[in-house]
Amino acid sequence: MSIAGMIDHTLLKADAVKEDITKLTEEAKKYNFASVCVNPAWVAYSAEQLAGTNVKVCTVIGFPLGANTPAVKAFEAKDAIANGADEVDTVINVGALKENNDELVLNDIKAVVDAANGKALVKVIIEACLLTDEEKVRACELAVKAGADYVKTSTGFSTGGATAVDVALMRKTVGDKVGVKASGGVRSLEDMNSMIEAGASRIGASSGVKIMEGGQDTSSY
Repeated sequence: MSIAGMIDHTLLKADAVKEDITKLTEEAKKYNFASVCVNPAWVAYSAEQLAGTNVKVCTVIGFPLGANTPAVKAFEAKDAIANGADEVDTVINVGALKENNDELVLNDIKAVVDAANGKALVKVIIEACLLTDEEKVRACELAVKAGADYVKTSTGFSTGGATAVDVALMRKTVGDKVGVKASGGVRSLEDMNSMIEAGASRIGASSGVKIMEGGQDTSSY
């Protein structure tokens, strides 16, 4: 697979306007990125802009805190898919995981998987920067058990982003059963290559164009 085909070209800033999303989709078409990753309000417009291309539309669920109820996350996922989302990245209930309430975390993830019903890929954001290694492993195991397609390191909006160490631990935990997405702070081709070497099969970055041009960006995601 090409480098571009592993990148979710991302714009999740609250102040993004239509012009920004149009630019994002045009860049995605130019480089043939795997997807654009946008907030739910921009899914329908992005799907319209990308119609007839190979670029998928990815969105985020329960973002960025993950503290919504499973029912709300399920509704959000269904709505996003109805609007044209091909992939949904859902944030786990971090507090529930830290309290060892694995049943809630499992049901929370499964609610989104069931809502997707095979119509969209489900990626589970574990927000690794807030977790111990034991919690990271448990989160990944619950995501696999719930039927998710990917585990993902970070929202990019918390205290830290992806690290190669976390990616390697996540890949070791899930084996070849599901994908691993590294997101947050991947700003250069060097960063991306280190994540791939650690086991990442998808990269979430707002720096996709800079990565393709061999440069480095200063954005946080």
